[in-house]
Amino acid sequence: MKKLLILCAFALCLTQANAQMLGKNQINARADSLRGTLTPLRTCYDINYYHLDVKIDLEQKFVAGSNEFAFTATQDFTKLQFDLFDNLKIEKVVYQGKNLSFKREYNAVFITFPKTIKKGSKDKFTVYYSGNPVVAKNAPWDGGFIFKKDSAGNPFVSVACQGLGASVWWPNKDHQSDEVDSMLISISVPETLQEISNGRLRNTVSKPDGYKQYNWFVSNPINNYDVTFYIGKYSHWQDSYAGENGNLSIDYWALQVDSAKARPHWDADVKPMLKCFEYWFGPYPWYKDGYKLVQAPHLGMEHQSAVAYGNKFMKGYLGRDLSGTGHGLKWDFITIHESGHEWFGNNITSKDIADMWIHEGFTNYSETLFTECTDSKKSGSEYVIGIRQGIENDIPVIGPYGVNKEGSGDMYPKGANMIHTIRQLINNDEKFRQILRGLNKTFYHKTVITAEIENYIAQQSGLKLDKIFDQYLRHANIPALAYKINNGVLSYRWITDVKNFDMPVRVTLKADEYTLIKPTNDWKTIKVDPSINADNFKNDPQFYIKLKKE
Repeated sequence: MKKLLILCAFALCLTQANAQMLGKNQINARADSLRGTLTPLRTCYDINYYHLDVKIDLEQKFVAGSNEFAFTATQDFTKLQFDLFDNLKIEKVVYQGKNLSFKREYNAVFITFPKTIKKGSKDKFTVYYSGNPVVAKNAPWDGGFIFKKDSAGNPFVSVACQGLGASVWWPNKDHQSDEVDSMLISISVPETLQEISNGRLRNTVSKPDGYKQYNWFVSNPINNYDVTFYIGKYSHWQDSYAGENGNLSIDYWALQVDSAKARPHWDADVKPMLKCFEYWFGPYPWYKDGYKLVQAPHLGMEHQSAVAYGNKFMKGYLGRDLSGTGHGLKWDFITIHESGHEWFGNNITSKDIADMWIHEGFTNYSETLFTECTDSKKSGSEYVIGIRQGIENDIPVIGPYGVNKEGSGDMYPKGANMIHTIRQLINNDEKFRQILRGLNKTFYHKTVITAEIENYIAQQSGLKLDKIFDQYLRHANIPALAYKINNGVLSYRWITDVKNFDMPVRVTLKADEYTLIKPTNDWKTIKVDPSINADNFKNDPQFYIKLKKE
């Protein structure tokens, strides 16, 4: 009986725990749906302009201020949704001098206007708010505010919120599909410190309470998670780069305590990076707003025109080479990778974070191209092959749509290796380069879906790539080339999740020589040199596949 009671008690606890977990999952699912789904309450208006005006109290870890939403109605409506994490209090929502009623559901806020907003009309409202924003536990992966001290004991504060959402600290339409056209960022901080944000500094205003307001204007479209600030005791110096679209301003912001080592370290990579990426990707996308590299209290983020740097002035990724080849220790990973996002992620932005491979796969491949630019094509290939050691092939690279969820972390190295494989199929580096440049020109300052990127590459290359994209992006497994060799005859076929998979690949039909074959899911045969057997048969490592000996 005692044993039975214990089992019953355990079962009851398990049932309660499951119920609590189910309830929590339902809450999370609803909250994620509100963030990730484009309902008519979000598509009814197109954001034109924000003016974010906040004061940050470092002692209390408190933010207070407002954000003005200027928009164009895309249809007739009386109600819309914006987003703000529910731990932050909405003081009021003001429209034409009057307070609007509003309702909250998790992190979504719904406001009702006193009249119908007509399609095509331009209008605006302002949200006033305050509170203690989420503090990141492990930025930038776990998002929120970062409150640290520099080595001299001065405040060192910033924010990183990719994935988590910009509404973790300011009210906005928090969906990647709608980038604001321009924005004024006004941040007030203690007057003894400096504050840096995106865009160009218009002016500073000293306040009677000992604070100073920094007003930064972003002239170009910007996605919400890129909007940022950096607070600390900084040194600032300037440079310029003669780029494809003229003279590009370069601004460096390093902590005063680190500026002496920052100067030579950044000088080694920034201009070579700009030269390389403009060659491969086209002009830097933000000439109006300039290029800034800013020391941050976290590892790094692609904050548009104000790239966050926290790699401790080391080569590689915190002193490590993610490829294991030695090539990754010849440059600073964060400077190169996060700057690469200015083209892929910031210039070309995925509408849904399920398609984040567009940001991370191409930017991860930018590391290969930089290695190629500064060393050799052979070194670049060795680098991209080397980063395969970080691929798990656990779940698909593309995540579920409409629920604010990314796919596998493989989107970085697997995305890069898929791109490298497609480069082999194109087999013409100039054509490949023009495709990369064409992507940035065709989708300049735009938001996209995967299909648009797939179709553009297929059309420009003249290749049939749909099944290749499907296998690498929408399934966990990579293509497996099954083979057997008997009496000088190679039998081969693809084992894939995608039916009728027909990607060509180079293999050894002769010793030390690769030949292009065209496998399908059905067995094919071809003669091989007598020196080739089942044990020394290889595929060209430039193709990211696996071999399966039958």
